Amino acid sequence: MFLATTTIEDYDRWISIFATTSADKRKLHGSKGSTVFRDPSESDRVWVLFDWDADGWQSFVTDPEVGPILKEAGHKSPPLMAELGATYDA
Repeated sequence: MFLATTTIEDYDRWISIFATTSADKRKLHGSKGSTVFRDPSESDRVWVLFDWDADGWQSFVTDPEVGPILKEAGHKSPPLMAELGATYDA
């Protein structure tokens, strides 16, 4: 599981593609699901918690069909995996 972020042009357009075309492609690369968060301080930024392993993510982002999907969705920046700072039991 990991957290990723990106900036987008229009949320409604982005979420429509994220939930359909992009979801189908993510499943092909082993994604088991995702949860989307809108950033409260940046209206054009979303955060996504993926139930996915790093190898599947890497396979997805290097798939040559993914670039056009991201463009159609209106990404302003490429999705980036957030850097893990620490983990705690509580």
